[in-house]
Amino acid sequence: MDNSSKYAALFEDADDVFLGSPKSKFLDIVYTANRNLVEQQLERMIEKMAAMEILLEEKLGDYWDRELATHDYSRSSEVEMKAKSLYIEFTGEIVTRNE
Repeated sequence: MDNSSKYAALFEDADDVFLGSPKSKFLDIVYTANRNLVEQQLERMIEKMAAMEILLEEKLGDYWDRELATHDYSRSSEVEMKAKSLYIEFTGEIVTRNE
């Protein structure tokens, strides 16, 4: 079983357990959890994105966004799987801090 099959199985199970997609569960949590915790998590996410953009600029120069757009089309299944993983991660972080 290759890595993509393993991840697909993981997310299919996760969808069944949570009765929805990782994205829909993340949005459910964002709309219902403690507002301060959600704001803190969103701030962390933006700070992480900012740091990644700085690293990309250092590695690829000012044209990193074009490079990213090019790879986005050829690696869309990887991007989709990573996005699902991040939704699960961020949802878990909010839920554990909201308890």
